[in-house]
Formats: sequence, C-alpha cells, structure tokens
Amino acid sequence: MSTSTPASASNEASSASAAASAGAHPWRWRVVDIVVAAVLGVALGLVFWGWNTIGYAWFGAADALTPGLGGIAVGIWLLGGVVGGLVIRKPGAALVVELVAAIVSMMIGNVWGVSTVLSGLVQGLGAELVFALFLYRRFGIVVAMLAGAGAGAAAWIFELFYGSSPNILKSLEFNTIYLTTVVISGAILAGIVGWLLVRALAVTGALNRFAAGRELVREV
Repeated sequence: MSTSTPASASNEASSASAAASAGAHPWRWRVVDIVVAAVLGVALGLVFWGWNTIGYAWFGAADALTPGLGGIAVGIWLLGGVVGGLVIRKPGAALVVELVAAIVSMMIGNVWGVSTVLSGLVQGLGAELVFALFLYRRFGIVVAMLAGAGAGAAAWIFELFYGSSPNILKSLEFNTIYLTTVVISGAILAGIVGWLLVRALAVTGALNRFAAGRELVREV
C-alpha cells in the first residue's frame, strides 16, 4: 500500500525532471542557444560592417609602412567566433556566430562580396578548433586568446590560396610578417576584447541563462 502524499509525489516528479535535464547531453543546442547565436551574429555583423571602413584604412596604412603589417587590423573581424564560443559553449557555436556575422556584413554591403562569407566560414572554423581542443570545457581569457589566434591563423591560410592574387605569390617575408601580425591581432582584438565583451554582457544579466553569466554571479 502506497503512503505517498501529493506533495511528495510532486517532489519526486520534480527530482526526476531535474535528473533528466542533468542527464541531457551538455552539447545539445537549446532554442535559446539558437536565438542568441543569431542575435550575436547579427550584432557582430554590424560591428564588422562598421569596421570595414576603419579597419581597411588601418590595414592599408600599416601595410604601406611595412608589407604584411596590415594583419594587425584584422582581429575585429574575428570576434564572432570567439564571442560565440565563449557564450554558447557548444560545438558549432563559434562557427555559426562568425558565419552569420559575415553574411550580415556582406548583405549590408562591402567591397569583398561573397568572399566575406567564405572568410567567415574559415575563420569560424579556426576558432572552433581551439574550443574543440579543450573539449568545450575551458573558457578563460587564455582560451579566448588562443581561439582568436586560431581564427587569425585560419584567415592567413585562406588568404594564402584564395583569390586572383593569393598571398602565396608574395614574398616569404610578407607572409611571415602577415602571419605574425594577424595571429597577434586575433589574440588581442578578438580574444581579449571578445572575453571582455562577454563579461560586460554578463554584468547586464543578458547571459543569465548561460554558464558565462552564472559564472560571473558566483565570482561576485
């Protein structure tokens, strides 16, 4: 004969539901993950579009000073992969956010056209690979910098072979300087800036449904 009360039955049901949620695969995307990835992609796409003028001018001035030095301006275009990975923390997040941002930048209008999307795809994969190497379990500033650097290295590889005048046709000195500067730019302008941006968003409460937001609350 059962002696369970309605209250205890309710508690048992709640416990079972919590256990089921805890047992769910941590890498499975939720609806909120998809929505936030889209929002981040659009927002960063607008940032990319704004940086197209400023960054390209900086790129040209630095490259005129020393060929290859223009890579120092590339980092902002790599933010999507870093921010997406730090916020959503699931396979594909870095790639999706960087790619959506690139598509938005292209649709608003820029001089690079469809190559913007191809670049976003490759750069997102570069950041994604770093998060994957850490099994999507570490998201500190060092990992953020490595993800930015990975996106920069991927951009360098893409530009080495892509286009009517690929960088492989240029000198070893140019490519060495460009690789060094684009990786440093990725680590700083995408990695550190991206990490700070995520923390700033967490402070507002916008990331309360994500580990990135809950971690900040625990720190405080």
